[in-house]
Amino acid sequence: MQINPLKIEGTYEIVPVLHGDGRGYFAETYLGKRFEETGLVTDWTQDNRAMSSRPHTLRGFHFQSGETAQTKLVSAAQGRVLDVIVDIRKGSDTFGHWDSLILDSDQCNSIYVPKGFAHAYLTLSETAVVQYKVDAPYAPEREGGIRWNDPDLAIEWPTDSPVLSDRDRSLPYLKDLEG
Repeated sequence: MQINPLKIEGTYEIVPVLHGDGRGYFAETYLGKRFEETGLVTDWTQDNRAMSSRPHTLRGFHFQSGETAQTKLVSAAQGRVLDVIVDIRKGSDTFGHWDSLILDSDQCNSIYVPKGFAHAYLTLSETAVVQYKVDAPYAPEREGGIRWNDPDLAIEWPTDSPVLSDRDRSLPYLKDLEG
């Protein structure tokens, strides 16, 4: 397993070794000992799964704040997604910076997202199933979000007209967030 740092400190791409033969492959997608040795979270409290049945479905940007802020380990269990993260840690040298990674079920790669990041993904395949672990349970009263097309972020999405929920369409811009 490779744990590769991404552009923003504390974020990583996790790339397992695929052991394949004529039947398919086997991969270890999470190794607690390797995560622990690297200083990453190993105490996951909840697994989540979301299925999208249309290409260019965009979910996010979402985050949890305060004591329910979540570290996430995100992967595509089926299909491909463009996963995008935004640093929203006040005082961070990279506050407002973003990074992206294509998660592909054929590669079994994952993205490790620490607390203090807003997270979104855009489906690139007809059907996509995204699975992620979190280290704190969901708390609706602590949930926040950022508008997907915030001009200050200038994220390079491969579409101008994603499939969005009404809620995601009306999220605030980063500059309008409180706290």
